[in-house]
This record gives sequence, structure tokens and C-alpha cells, in this order.
Amino acid sequence: MAVQLRYNFRLYPTPAQCQSLARAFGCARVVFNDGLRLREEAHRAGLAYVPDGVLQKRVTTDAQRTPERAWLTEVSAVVLQQAVADLNRAYRGGPGSCQRHRRR
Repeated sequence: MAVQLRYNFRLYPTPAQCQSLARAFGCARVVFNDGLRLREEAHRAGLAYVPDGVLQKRVTTDAQRTPERAWLTEVSAVVLQQAVADLNRAYRGGPGSCQRHRRR
């Protein structure tokens, strides 16, 4: 017999922590949306599927080198990489996927 424990807890971040979290979430959203836009544009143009590595390089590394997106360097690279990984997973498992049986 397995015992399952569950804990409820609440975090109360300081104003500085709230600002850091908001910055991280905002950067992740921008990277996710940029990657989605690139994938959709490639699909509409009839181009091949943009590989994950190329997509990550374009929306994180290359974007950080532009003046418009230089502020992406203010957050951890892990946040940006996870946003791209989430996009890749969502894009493959979305309504247009060819899988007949979903994982449970």
C-alpha cells in the first residue's frame, strides 16, 4: 500500500521577486510567440518544418543579439530554452498531429 502525501503551501514573494518573476514570464511568452510565428510562417509559405535546434537558435541566441530583443539577456537562458521546449511539445501534440492514440 502506497501512502500519498500532499502539501498545500502559498508563496508570498517580495516586490523585487515579483518583478523578477514577471520579467521571466514575459520573456518566456515573447520567445514562445516568436517561435510560433516562425513555425506558422514557414508552414504558410510551404517550407519544410523548422528543426528544433534552428528554431531555438533563432528565437533565443540570434534574437538576443538584436537591439529590439537585447533585454532577453536579463533573464536566465533556462527560462527561454524551456519556452522553446514547451512550444516544440505543443506543436507536435496539437490538433494537427498524426498520432492515432494519445499518451495517457
